[in-house]
Amino acid sequence: MALGQLDDSAIKLVIEAVTGTRPTAAIDAQTVRAADISDFVLAIRADRTADDCVSRLDQVVATKGIFDHSGPALEELAGYGAAREWGLNLVEDLREYRAGRLDWECIEKGLLLVGLPGVGKTQFAKALAKSANVPLVTTSVADWNASAYLSGTLTAIKSCFAQARKLSPCILFIDELDGISDRATLSEYREYWTQIVNLLLEQLAGVEDRPGVVVIGATNHVDHIDAAIRRAGRLDRTVEIELPDADTLAKIFRYHLGKLLPDIDLMPAALAAAGRTGADVEAWVRRAKSHARRQRRELSLDDLLREIRSGREGLPANLRRVCAVHEAGHLVVGAALGVFKAKALTIMDDGGATRVEFTRAHSQTKGGIENQITALLGGRAAEEILLGEATVGAGVGEQSDFSRATNAAIDLELRFGFGSIGVAHFSERATELLLHDPSIVALIKKRLDRCHSVARNLIAKNRVTLEAVARRLEKTGYLDQAAIDELLKMHPVSMDGHSTALRHETEFAQ
Repeated sequence: MALGQLDDSAIKLVIEAVTGTRPTAAIDAQTVRAADISDFVLAIRADRTADDCVSRLDQVVATKGIFDHSGPALEELAGYGAAREWGLNLVEDLREYRAGRLDWECIEKGLLLVGLPGVGKTQFAKALAKSANVPLVTTSVADWNASAYLSGTLTAIKSCFAQARKLSPCILFIDELDGISDRATLSEYREYWTQIVNLLLEQLAGVEDRPGVVVIGATNHVDHIDAAIRRAGRLDRTVEIELPDADTLAKIFRYHLGKLLPDIDLMPAALAAAGRTGADVEAWVRRAKSHARRQRRELSLDDLLREIRSGREGLPANLRRVCAVHEAGHLVVGAALGVFKAKALTIMDDGGATRVEFTRAHSQTKGGIENQITALLGGRAAEEILLGEATVGAGVGEQSDFSRATNAAIDLELRFGFGSIGVAHFSERATELLLHDPSIVALIKKRLDRCHSVARNLIAKNRVTLEAVARRLEKTGYLDQAAIDELLKMHPVSMDGHSTALRHETEFAQ
């Protein structure tokens, strides 16, 4: 026997049948949407008045957390980039949909969130539900697999989608989606996992037929997701939540601190926390508050830094100076060549970084790529000219300035047809063999030396600007785009040509 969805009158009828009287209190609309028959057992009893049963039913439904809109709204969250933009657009679309001004088929209803643990995938879903003022149904692949039997897993999947359809419009958040094996990589238990994947695909397609349900999947490993799940009409939009930058970390600290430390610059804490997540910030603030409370005193910035560093020392003063000069060198050379627009300069506990938007108008030309190489070598050139000697920072690691500059020079010489060999492209294996030839290495070195020489000349020509930027960066540890623009306006860089076009972001690291 199939029962229709409960409505207000049906619930009141049940209460009257049990208590003998009809309730006079109104039943909350959200309670009507979310209540199950199993909730009646807990809420409706003969020894209660009818209105008490209504109140108790509201409480039982509230404990499910479906309508829990505590915490920040999406508009209040710092960072989240493209995910935040997607979410805010969805909030507006859902508002229009509920007002009858937008058809469901016009709404993006599937998203795959990708990010490291702690970047805030679950927080995003909760904030989105709050902003949209819709229920949030949360589940995970681990929840589905709690049963020891396949039938239990399949039932759990069907149940969560059925609940979402009942509560529509709503958001269904599925965590740990990579817990469902990719059929393309299976060697064992293929039949078992195929049934699970097929049911999930069926349910995702069913959402298309049932207006009002937005499905958000979350994963730490997007490459583990079955390709069919990401096809059109399912979770066809993939957005990565990246680690927060220094400015975003400072805003996250401010949110969790609330009214504490109101007049304190939190950028030192944000810089010390570079590379960590919003979840880390929440834990540090909580522990710092606890430490100050046990000491029976007010919270201080030092309490935060102590928790963040956990015994690790900050960057020594002499290396802080080196980092400031190095990052200022990237800025000056890149600006002089019109290679990029700097977004932020940062000094962290483990070094410095320059976040930029590379101009792409000439990135496909020989000169444009050589200019990028020159900008990469600008940090080393600045150390040499301003400090008299250089550190190893430009050459440490596969993502170092030298590594990226060298790879670009190799590409020009052996893959892009801009070298002495002419129009030829060598495979990775062939390139590896050619690099054993001293004459080939000499060609690459000659190109790098030429770019390094240009970088040194630009640094010498713009020394006043370099020193001004380095001084400010050394003092503050962080320069955002507004501060950079202000400095370059006060101390203009001598330009050697410029370009404008589509851009993409990258980062130089010291």
